[in-house]
Amino acid sequence: MSNKNFGYHTEAEEVATYFESEIKGKTVLITGCTIGGLGFEAARVVSKHHAGLVIVAGRKQEALDEAIKKIKGETPSANLRSLVIDLASLESVRHAAAEVNAYSEPIDVLINNAAIMASPYYTTKDGFEAQLGTNHIGPFLFTNLILPKVLASKTGAPRIVNVSSMGHVFSPIRFDDPFFDNGKSYQKWVAYGQTKTANMLFARELSKRYKSQGLAAFSLHPGGIQTNLGRDIQPDELFAEPIKDYDGNVLDLSGFVYKTIPEGTSTHIVAAFDPNIASQSGSYLSDCQIAMEQTKSYATDDVQAEKLWALSEKIVGQQF
Repeated sequence: MSNKNFGYHTEAEEVATYFESEIKGKTVLITGCTIGGLGFEAARVVSKHHAGLVIVAGRKQEALDEAIKKIKGETPSANLRSLVIDLASLESVRHAAAEVNAYSEPIDVLINNAAIMASPYYTTKDGFEAQLGTNHIGPFLFTNLILPKVLASKTGAPRIVNVSSMGHVFSPIRFDDPFFDNGKSYQKWVAYGQTKTANMLFARELSKRYKSQGLAAFSLHPGGIQTNLGRDIQPDELFAEPIKDYDGNVLDLSGFVYKTIPEGTSTHIVAAFDPNIASQSGSYLSDCQIAMEQTKSYATDDVQAEKLWALSEKIVGQQF
């Protein structure tokens, strides 16, 4: 039951229809569920296709209330719950994790979708470079704190999905200087790339550590999509100056075609529910298919994955 016909233009709705029997009854937690983004679209389609409970997580209660109202407008029977979490604050992450751990239901699927992209330099409440703090450190802590709840899934085959990006090609993990010398050497696209590599390595290490307990973990590239993720970038500014990777190579984006939000969310649904990819846990997907050939070797390197785990533990001050 894997669809080789799924590809670039496949929409989330089509994938959710195809895997409806896999979605049915599951408890799914998705971060970054503001209307107009991929997390919201994922929450909408899994609710429509009979998930048992969908937990929509995000920074602002009002935005989550709006998202729930909109989903219920389409699917009145949807069972939704909001969870306030600011991934740029370890205190908020710990608070949200405690809330999840108090739920009566285990978590069958966790989709770490929330992110920021190519923002100007600033630091999180804990003093971390904002992109690494929000896109990796916060999700690393949150995932590990609720992991017992995920491993308790009655399905026996829980899933964790980290939304990464082809932007991982911009940079490996900068183990010697993850925070860009307190911003002195900051390059926004290199910083973004580092976080997207981190999402991939984190999925691999989760898979390695917990495969024996039934967990499957994946990372993915959703495609280039105009969403609120690009809030720090004006469309005309996106390609105004050349985008360079960590080696200073200019990336050729001349043939770049945007995806729609439904097209951009389809790979989330494959990664979270396709039963046939479970044996390839730790892999990276793009356009609804496993796409290891599109990865940089540093983003699939198990030694670096282990090293990142240790660095992340050091940063959050807690071992897992």
